[in-house]
Amino acid sequence: MIMEQDSKRSKAVSRGLLSNHRYLSKKVMLLNALGNAKARKKLQQRKRVSERKVGDAQDTNADKEVNILSSVTACTDIWEVDSGFCSEVSPPTSGRSSPSPSAMAVVALDCEMVGTGPGGRCNEVARCSIVDYHGDVLYDKYIKPCQPVINLRTRWSGIQRHHLRNATPFTEAREEIIHILEGKVVVGHSIYNDFEALDVLHPCHMVRDTCTTRLLGRLAGVQKRRFVSLRVLAHKLLNRTIQADRKGHCSVEDARAALDLYKLVEDEWEHELRDDRAPEKPSFASSNHFMQDQYWPNNICPDATH
Repeated sequence: MIMEQDSKRSKAVSRGLLSNHRYLSKKVMLLNALGNAKARKKLQQRKRVSERKVGDAQDTNADKEVNILSSVTACTDIWEVDSGFCSEVSPPTSGRSSPSPSAMAVVALDCEMVGTGPGGRCNEVARCSIVDYHGDVLYDKYIKPCQPVINLRTRWSGIQRHHLRNATPFTEAREEIIHILEGKVVVGHSIYNDFEALDVLHPCHMVRDTCTTRLLGRLAGVQKRRFVSLRVLAHKLLNRTIQADRKGHCSVEDARAALDLYKLVEDEWEHELRDDRAPEKPSFASSNHFMQDQYWPNNICPDATH
């Protein structure tokens, strides 16, 4: 009896252990399934986030490309307006000059400087003059420098103290000058010194500096690579005496001299600029012989042997 009871008790314990084992196994499987589902869900979320980032990056790149194309188009339009001719005829790789400009589009500029800063060694504009193609004055004003004047340089500039008492403030004068020069071909002698003092950036293809062109030096019989003063060029080529007054230079007189020097070589100068910038057009006549059968692959020629 006792043995039968022990046997029954052991069988019941075994059944309980087995059921517990099954229960625990199912629970483990359920937990694994839940864990895998969560892992898959996280993985999908990460995938969606990465795809969204990639899409945003592509949209950003597309926007950048659109902006770049818009900027290039805008620059091209500005270049065509400034230069006075279309980029289809003259490519933007040259980017400098136009055909011979009309009289309405040419002005000449000259500035007189005074010394400011330490030792009066800084150049600041105290007078600026602009004349049109016919020499008529478009602008001629005394300009008040931004810093205190240390050296008037009257012997060269012609500026005296009383000229600056009611002079136009520099910022105001600069805006007026930029407005006049806009869209114009600007002639001058060592004109980049004037642009620097005025803090003006004028398009290079619309500047004619009589100091640097070889044409005037050649006419004046001056050695190559030598910069000649406006006074010497005016004397030799225009038979005109300028900058001779001990009271100083006159910016109107200097602007007219630079303009007349430009007119002496205007056609040749503009033609030279066009030649420097004109693209070489492909000669289709010279390339016609490449259409002959001998230059085509064998599998294209109708008489080719297979």
